[in-house]
Amino acid sequence: MKLFDKLFRYEPIDRIFSDQAYIQSLLEFEGALARAEAKVGVIPAADAPIIAAACQADKFNVEELATQAALSGNVAIPLVRQLTELVAKQNKDAARFVHWGATSQDAMDTAVVLQLRRALELMDQELARLTMTLASLTDKYRAAPVAARTWMQQALPTTFGFVVAGWLDAILRHRARLSDLRARNLALQFGGAVGTLAAFSGRGPAVAMALAEELRLPLPPIPWHSHRDRIVEIAAALGLCTGTLGKIARDISLHAQTEIAELAEPAADGRGGSSSMPQKRNPVTCATVLAAAQRVPGLVSTMLSSMVQEQERGLGGWQAEWETLPEIVSLAGGALHHLSEMLPALHVDAKRMLKNLDATHGLIFAEAVTMALGNHLGKMPAHMLVESACKKARAEHRHLKEILREDPGLHGYLPPPDLEGLFDVRNYLGSAEEFVNRVLAQVNSSVTAG
Repeated sequence: MKLFDKLFRYEPIDRIFSDQAYIQSLLEFEGALARAEAKVGVIPAADAPIIAAACQADKFNVEELATQAALSGNVAIPLVRQLTELVAKQNKDAARFVHWGATSQDAMDTAVVLQLRRALELMDQELARLTMTLASLTDKYRAAPVAARTWMQQALPTTFGFVVAGWLDAILRHRARLSDLRARNLALQFGGAVGTLAAFSGRGPAVAMALAEELRLPLPPIPWHSHRDRIVEIAAALGLCTGTLGKIARDISLHAQTEIAELAEPAADGRGGSSSMPQKRNPVTCATVLAAAQRVPGLVSTMLSSMVQEQERGLGGWQAEWETLPEIVSLAGGALHHLSEMLPALHVDAKRMLKNLDATHGLIFAEAVTMALGNHLGKMPAHMLVESACKKARAEHRHLKEILREDPGLHGYLPPPDLEGLFDVRNYLGSAEEFVNRVLAQVNSSVTAG
């Protein structure tokens, strides 16, 4: 089903995981293997170019590969058969050395690693773009007051810059995490039938080293056929990243509710409309990202449960990865791209944010009053006194400041000018500015380092 691909996915990443691209990645392994073996002297030097020249996906019958894969249990077996036939048409002697000493999983795992390398490079570019957008929003709205909300209720004042800095800080961690695991986990898979490279009569490690150089992949200390932590860590990291993207989308959509109206996705013809309600401006990107955040955790769970593989080659667990991992990358990449596209045009209504701070008629400043009184009365007596005043303000639909002004017992502790100052949002933003500066400093450091 392709109907929703533009909604949920990102075409450049989807192309990396297309059938044609996967076949080409398998063939990239086969061509590199022939060159590596020729370099080490395992196969005749003249045969490697002949094999490599046949390693072009457009020469292969994809439908036949799919049909034969259902019978053989994987796609590498029929691909090697077709490749051998192609090479034989050019040189029967060279055809003898196609896939020499390798096993299906060597080709398939390495092909996936090559695909992941390309996809994660694209995702890093998207994360870089998202980082700069969030840094710009953080800086622009560093002093814009907004109601912080806990349990979806107004709690205390903060700034919108502080809110976005929280998003940005998490994105910086994801970018660092993905960079780290790319260096650690995108490793060559090459072990032959059971991982010992026995078919090479002692020259296996030399072939592996040459193959790693050909493919520009790290050479691990030992083949990892049934040890899936590298692949699963990538899946888990993408799950974490998608979760943060979902958190950002959830926050934006909550701020965009009609009664709050502090944020809105950009307006455009045909964007966010309703088939029945002409007035609607639906947060389409948020819905897309949240859908990915709902779907990816279950897929990551499949990857985790597939780690328990039997002995030197897994039965079922490895096969469960084949469609699951590309789906994770595709959904995560789509969510990242769509959010990165939308955020530069995010509509921020700072005036509405300021207006909403008065929605509770001063109750949002109750902690500020409590702390000021606590210096004189102690924390708990002050808390109880202000709590009682809040109940009265609610019951009488009056401003908390008015209720407190009428309490003569407070005048000795909070004279009118001091009380007035406690209801000024600028006086109760805590260390929001300092935290914003810290996060932006991280961005500046990463840009300088990059």
